[in-house]
Amino acid sequence: MSESIEAPRGLGILAGGGHLPLQVAQAARASGRPVFVVGLEGFVDKAWLGDWPHEIIRMGAAGRIKAALEAHGCQDLVLIGPVRRPSFFDMRPDAFAARILARVGKAAFTGDDGLLAGIVKVLGEEGFRVMGAQEILKEALGPRGILTQTRPDAAAMADIARGVIVARALGSVDVGQGCVVQQGVVLAVEALEGTDAMLARCGPLALPAHGGVLVKLVKPGQDRRIDLPAIGPRTVAAAAAARLRGIAFEAAGAILVDRDLTIAAADKAGLFLLGLGPDEIDQGS
Repeated sequence: MSESIEAPRGLGILAGGGHLPLQVAQAARASGRPVFVVGLEGFVDKAWLGDWPHEIIRMGAAGRIKAALEAHGCQDLVLIGPVRRPSFFDMRPDAFAARILARVGKAAFTGDDGLLAGIVKVLGEEGFRVMGAQEILKEALGPRGILTQTRPDAAAMADIARGVIVARALGSVDVGQGCVVQQGVVLAVEALEGTDAMLARCGPLALPAHGGVLVKLVKPGQDRRIDLPAIGPRTVAAAAAARLRGIAFEAAGAILVDRDLTIAAADKAGLFLLGLGPDEIDQGS
């Protein structure tokens, strides 16, 4: 008797902004998975969607999102790409979305991760398996150690240690994942605006002499299936425009978008990329 081969599980991608949703879709298709994309209206980059089965649906239309995923045989889900959390009134929840918010309860109002974790829980109860993007993009997570030709000196390492303390404190209250530190001074912290907007604020605030560093960490206790820190060529370009010296991130916790391009961009700009191990993060915090 021949051994039966299990069909690949259908993957639904709830796509916010940026390039990562496309990378997840390409990797999933290359592995033989059927892929369907729900582009979140107002956030997804529509330019790449034409080559993929998809629908563009607003966040509040959760019933329509669920029906589309089920109609296309999606069993697994990945939530990927930056999305600005809307207010309850901007969201205009349909009946199913209202039920989700009721089931999520107060977590919907305790920060981005509280809301996302609640949504993941509800999706699981609805029969979907929620996966992390790193489970599809096997090589996505940044490794430990220095990745670039430029290396941080003692002053940069001191700023990184200070940044770890600040980023951990921010993450512990579900505010943000990153900060910029220069000569021990915190120039900016990340909140709702995201990393690129935070970096744009840093240029006029930079102190003379050596530039600052960007530190990006996973929030303490964060569900690693959702909203991991991401660093890509755009991050490097924004860091260079802000006259930073480099970027430190949590190894095996931050996603490197287009890793080779990101490293090449950092080398060209003369910035360092440094993956921090658990001992370095714990020591800093």
